[in-house]
Amino acid sequence: MPRTSTAKDRILRAFEALLLSDGERAATLEAVAAEAGVSKGGLLYHFGSREALGEGLIERLERLAEADLSLMAEAPEGAAKYYIRTSGQTDSELDRTIVAALRLAQGQEERVRTVFAGIQLRWFELIKQEVADPAIAQTIILIGDGMYYNASLHGQGLGIANTAYPEGLESLQRVVERIKGLAAG
Repeated sequence: MPRTSTAKDRILRAFEALLLSDGERAATLEAVAAEAGVSKGGLLYHFGSREALGEGLIERLERLAEADLSLMAEAPEGAAKYYIRTSGQTDSELDRTIVAALRLAQGQEERVRTVFAGIQLRWFELIKQEVADPAIAQTIILIGDGMYYNASLHGQGLGIANTAYPEGLESLQRVVERIKGLAAG
Protein backbone atom coordinates (compact mmCIF):
# COMPACT_ATOMS: atom_id res chain seq x y z
CA MET A 1 0.00 0.00 0.00
CA PRO A 2 1.52 3.35 -1.01
CA ARG A 3 2.24 5.78 1.79
CA THR A 4 0.06 8.87 1.74
CA SER A 5 1.86 12.15 1.43
CA THR A 6 1.82 14.28 4.55
CA ALA A 7 1.90 18.07 4.48
CA LYS A 8 5.43 17.91 5.88
CA ASP A 9 6.51 15.60 3.02
CA ARG A 10 4.86 17.88 0.44
CA ILE A 11 6.64 20.90 1.92
CA LEU A 12 10.03 19.17 1.79
CA ARG A 13 9.44 17.99 -1.78
CA ALA A 14 8.39 21.53 -2.76
CA PHE A 15 11.50 22.99 -1.13
CA GLU A 16 13.62 20.42 -2.96
CA ALA A 17 11.89 21.16 -6.29
CA LEU A 18 12.47 24.91 -5.93
CA LEU A 19 16.11 24.41 -5.00
CA LEU A 20 16.54 22.24 -8.09
CA SER A 21 14.69 24.47 -10.52
CA ASP A 22 15.41 27.97 -9.29
CA GLY A 23 18.21 27.80 -6.74
CA GLU A 24 18.66 28.57 -3.08
CA ARG A 25 17.67 32.24 -3.15
CA ALA A 26 14.36 31.57 -4.89
CA ALA A 27 13.31 28.95 -2.33
CA THR A 28 11.71 31.44 0.03
CA LEU A 29 9.14 30.38 2.62
CA GLU A 30 6.39 31.98 0.53
CA ALA A 31 7.49 30.21 -2.65
CA VAL A 32 7.80 26.85 -0.87
CA ALA A 33 4.34 27.22 0.68
CA ALA A 34 2.82 28.07 -2.70
CA GLU A 35 4.60 25.14 -4.40
CA ALA A 36 3.45 22.75 -1.65
CA GLY A 37 -0.12 24.02 -1.75
CA VAL A 38 -0.13 25.07 1.90
CA SER A 39 -0.37 28.41 3.62
CA LYS A 40 2.75 30.09 4.96
CA GLY A 41 1.30 29.47 8.42
CA GLY A 42 0.97 25.77 7.59
CA LEU A 43 4.58 25.67 6.48
CA LEU A 44 5.68 27.44 9.66
CA TYR A 45 3.68 24.94 11.74
CA HIS A 46 5.91 22.14 10.43
CA PHE A 47 9.11 24.15 9.93
CA GLY A 48 9.37 27.19 12.18
CA SER A 49 11.95 28.96 10.03
CA ARG A 50 13.92 28.78 6.80
CA GLU A 51 16.75 27.18 8.81
CA ALA A 52 14.36 24.51 10.11
CA LEU A 53 13.26 23.81 6.54
CA GLY A 54 16.91 23.37 5.55
CA GLU A 55 17.41 21.05 8.51
CA GLY A 56 14.38 19.04 7.41
CA LEU A 57 15.93 18.59 3.96
CA ILE A 58 19.22 17.53 5.51
CA GLU A 59 17.41 14.98 7.69
CA ARG A 60 15.66 13.68 4.56
CA LEU A 61 19.07 13.34 2.89
CA GLU A 62 20.37 11.39 5.89
CA ARG A 63 17.36 9.02 5.83
CA LEU A 64 17.62 8.38 2.10
CA ALA A 65 21.40 7.91 2.29
CA GLU A 66 21.02 5.48 5.19
CA ALA A 67 18.56 3.41 3.15
CA ASP A 68 20.95 3.46 0.17
CA LEU A 69 23.90 2.47 2.35
CA SER A 70 21.88 -0.48 3.68
CA LEU A 71 21.10 -1.59 0.12
CA MET A 72 24.76 -1.18 -0.80
CA ALA A 73 25.93 -3.23 2.19
CA GLU A 74 23.51 -6.05 1.30
CA ALA A 75 23.90 -5.92 -2.49
CA PRO A 76 24.48 -9.41 -3.91
CA GLU A 77 27.00 -8.05 -6.43
CA GLY A 78 28.98 -6.32 -3.67
CA ALA A 79 29.34 -2.72 -2.61
CA ALA A 80 31.71 -1.72 -5.43
CA LYS A 81 29.49 -2.90 -8.26
CA TYR A 82 26.41 -1.50 -6.53
CA TYR A 83 28.11 1.89 -6.29
CA ILE A 84 29.06 1.82 -9.97
CA ARG A 85 25.61 0.61 -11.03
CA THR A 86 23.81 3.35 -9.11
CA SER A 87 26.26 6.19 -9.82
CA GLY A 88 24.69 6.93 -13.19
CA GLN A 89 21.18 7.31 -11.77
CA THR A 90 20.45 11.02 -11.82
CA ASP A 91 16.72 11.05 -11.24
CA SER A 92 16.38 8.93 -8.13
CA GLU A 93 14.86 10.31 -4.95
CA LEU A 94 18.29 10.22 -3.31
CA ASP A 95 19.91 12.03 -6.23
CA ARG A 96 17.33 14.82 -6.25
CA THR A 97 17.78 15.31 -2.51
CA ILE A 98 21.58 15.30 -2.82
CA VAL A 99 21.49 17.96 -5.53
CA ALA A 100 18.99 20.08 -3.59
CA ALA A 101 21.10 19.81 -0.43
CA LEU A 102 24.22 20.75 -2.38
CA ARG A 103 22.37 23.86 -3.58
CA LEU A 104 21.89 24.70 0.09
CA ALA A 105 25.61 24.17 0.62
CA GLN A 106 26.26 26.88 -1.97
CA GLY A 107 24.45 29.17 0.44
CA GLN A 108 27.10 28.35 3.07
CA GLU A 109 25.22 25.56 4.86
CA GLU A 110 28.15 23.96 6.68
CA ARG A 111 25.92 21.18 8.04
CA VAL A 112 25.17 20.00 4.48
CA ARG A 113 28.87 19.70 3.77
CA THR A 114 29.47 17.78 6.98
CA VAL A 115 26.59 15.37 6.33
CA PHE A 116 27.59 14.81 2.72
CA ALA A 117 31.22 14.19 3.70
CA GLY A 118 29.96 11.58 6.17
CA ILE A 119 27.87 9.87 3.47
CA GLN A 120 30.82 9.83 1.08
CA LEU A 121 33.04 8.38 3.79
CA ARG A 122 30.54 5.59 4.47
CA TRP A 123 30.34 4.75 0.73
CA PHE A 124 34.14 4.61 0.71
CA GLU A 125 34.28 2.44 3.85
CA LEU A 126 31.82 -0.10 2.43
CA ILE A 127 33.84 -0.41 -0.75
CA LYS A 128 37.11 -0.55 1.20
CA GLN A 129 35.72 -3.43 3.29
CA GLU A 130 35.14 -5.33 0.08
CA VAL A 131 38.43 -4.57 -1.71
CA ALA A 132 40.69 -4.15 1.36
CA ASP A 133 42.84 -1.51 -0.36
CA PRO A 134 42.09 2.18 0.25
CA ALA A 135 43.63 3.29 -3.06
CA ILE A 136 41.50 0.84 -5.03
CA ALA A 137 38.41 1.83 -3.04
CA GLN A 138 39.12 5.48 -3.87
CA THR A 139 39.58 4.60 -7.54
CA ILE A 140 36.16 2.93 -7.59
CA ILE A 141 34.62 5.98 -5.88
CA LEU A 142 36.19 8.25 -8.49
CA ILE A 143 34.88 6.08 -11.34
CA GLY A 144 31.40 6.41 -9.84
CA ASP A 145 31.86 10.16 -9.42
CA GLY A 146 32.84 10.43 -13.08
CA MET A 147 29.77 8.43 -14.10
CA TYR A 148 27.58 10.73 -12.02
CA TYR A 149 29.19 13.79 -13.60
CA ASN A 150 28.57 12.41 -17.11
CA ALA A 151 25.01 11.45 -16.24
CA SER A 152 24.38 14.93 -14.89
CA LEU A 153 25.71 16.52 -18.08
CA HIS A 154 24.24 14.13 -20.62
CA GLY A 155 21.12 12.84 -18.88
CA GLN A 156 22.19 9.22 -18.94
CA GLY A 157 24.41 6.92 -16.93
CA LEU A 158 27.54 7.04 -19.06
CA GLY A 159 26.87 9.97 -21.32
CA ILE A 160 29.21 8.67 -23.99
CA ALA A 161 27.96 5.07 -23.92
CA ASN A 162 26.29 5.23 -27.30
CA THR A 163 29.49 6.16 -29.10
CA ALA A 164 32.81 5.22 -27.52
CA TYR A 165 31.61 2.55 -25.08
CA PRO A 166 28.87 0.50 -26.69
CA GLU A 167 28.94 -2.06 -23.87
CA GLY A 168 28.24 0.65 -21.29
CA LEU A 169 27.81 -0.37 -17.68
CA GLU A 170 28.75 -4.00 -18.23
CA SER A 171 32.21 -3.06 -19.47
CA LEU A 172 32.75 -0.79 -16.47
CA GLN A 173 31.67 -3.59 -14.14
CA ARG A 174 34.37 -5.79 -15.70
CA VAL A 175 36.92 -3.02 -15.15
CA VAL A 176 35.86 -2.82 -11.50
CA GLU A 177 36.41 -6.58 -11.19
CA ARG A 178 39.92 -6.21 -12.64
CA ILE A 179 40.68 -3.31 -10.30
CA LYS A 180 39.41 -5.31 -7.33
CA GLY A 181 41.68 -8.15 -8.46
CA LEU A 182 44.68 -5.85 -8.02
CA ALA A 183 43.98 -5.73 -4.29
CA ALA A 184 43.99 -9.51 -4.06
CA GLY A 185 47.02 -10.02 -6.18
